[in-house]
Amino acid sequence: MTVRTVALLGSTGSIGTQALDVIARNPDRFRVVAISAGGNLDLLAQQAVAFDVPLVAVARGDAAQVRSALGGYAARAGRSAYAPEVVVGEDASVRAASVGADVVLNGITGAIGLRPTLAALEAGSTLALANKESLIIGGALVAATARPGQIVPVDSEHSAIAQSLRGGRAAEVRRLVVTASGGPFRDRTREQLREVTPAQALAHPNYAMGRVITTNSATLVNKGLEVIEAHLLFGIPFERIEVVVHPQQWIHSMVEFHDGSTIAQMGPPRMLVPIALGLSWPDRLEDIDVPCDWSVPQSWDFAPLDDVAFPAVRLAREVGIAGGTYPAVYNAANEVAVDAFHSGAIGFLGIVDTIAQVVEAHEGGDAGSVEAVLSADAWARGEAARRLRLDE
Repeated sequence: MTVRTVALLGSTGSIGTQALDVIARNPDRFRVVAISAGGNLDLLAQQAVAFDVPLVAVARGDAAQVRSALGGYAARAGRSAYAPEVVVGEDASVRAASVGADVVLNGITGAIGLRPTLAALEAGSTLALANKESLIIGGALVAATARPGQIVPVDSEHSAIAQSLRGGRAAEVRRLVVTASGGPFRDRTREQLREVTPAQALAHPNYAMGRVITTNSATLVNKGLEVIEAHLLFGIPFERIEVVVHPQQWIHSMVEFHDGSTIAQMGPPRMLVPIALGLSWPDRLEDIDVPCDWSVPQSWDFAPLDDVAFPAVRLAREVGIAGGTYPAVYNAANEVAVDAFHSGAIGFLGIVDTIAQVVEAHEGGDAGSVEAVLSADAWARGEAARRLRLDE
C-alpha cells in the first residue's frame, strides 16, 4: 500500500485538527511532511512533535519562539533530537504548500489562502480544498493552473456533489442541489434579524466552526460562496444550481440528472468523511464516521430559501455571473463586515447590506493575475471600511 505524503495548511483550525485525527487513525496510509498555522504555537508544537513533521510553517511570531515551543514539547515527549525546518512569515503557508507533497489540504480561512492554493497546484500536488475563498476570488487563475482532477473539494456540499457525480456523466446532469442548514435564524423574517447578536450568530445548529465561517453560515454568505464554488468546480451554469434549506444536514447535497433521477450523498452533519476523502480520493477509508441508523424513526425537512430575509445567495449569483474581480470584492467586503459586526460597529443585517454596497460601487476588472485579484481584494476592504467609517 502506497503511503501518501500530506502538507496540512491551517493545522490548528477545525479542518486541520480533524484531518490529523483521520491521519492518526490511518498511519499506514499517510505521512505528514509539512504543517502551517497562523499562530497557536502550543497546539502547533504538539502536532509537529506527535507527527514528526519535517517542516513547520508559522505566519506570525518569530523563529526563536517557534523553535522554543517545538523544543519544549519534544523534550517532554522524549524526542529531544527532533529539529524540523522552521519557516516564519506571511509566505510560510506558501512554502508548506510548495514541498511537493502528494496531497496538500488547504484548511486556511479567507483570501490569504490563494497563494498557497496556487503554490500547491504549481508543485503538482493534489489539492484537497477546504479554503473555498481561494477558488472563488481566483477562479480563472486557479482554473488555468490546475490540471483536470487535481482539485478535490473538501466542503461537505461539494464533496457530496463530487461523490454523487460518480453515478452519471457530466452531460447527463440537469442541476445541482446544494443543501443549507439555514443557520440558527432560518425561520426569522428580515425584520426579526435586526436584533441578532454576535453570540447568537455563532450558535450554529450543526457544526463547530471558526468565527468567520459560522457567521457566514448565519447570514448565508457561506452558501452564496458555495454556489460560486460549485459553478467553478463542476462547470454547471448558475441557473442550474439551486439552494434548498435542509435543517438536519444529513443530506449534504444532490445531483439531479436529466432522466428525472436524483442522487444524494448523506451522512452525519460532520466534516470527517469529506476531509478523509480529500486525503484519500478516489479511495474511501474505513470507519471514518458512524452511518445513519435506519432502525430509528426520523424525518428530514426541506424548504425553499427565503431570498428576502437572506439575500446573500442571490447577490452571490449576480457576482458569480459578472465574474472577473467581483467575487473577490464580495468575499473581501464580507470579511470586513463580519469583523465590524462582532466589534459592535454594525448590526447583523449590515453585513450583507455592506457587501451589496461595495459590490455596487465596484467597476469590475480582469482576475487573470494574483496581483489583480489581491488589488481588488484590498480595494474592497478599504471601501467597506470607508462606508462603515472604521478608519475614523
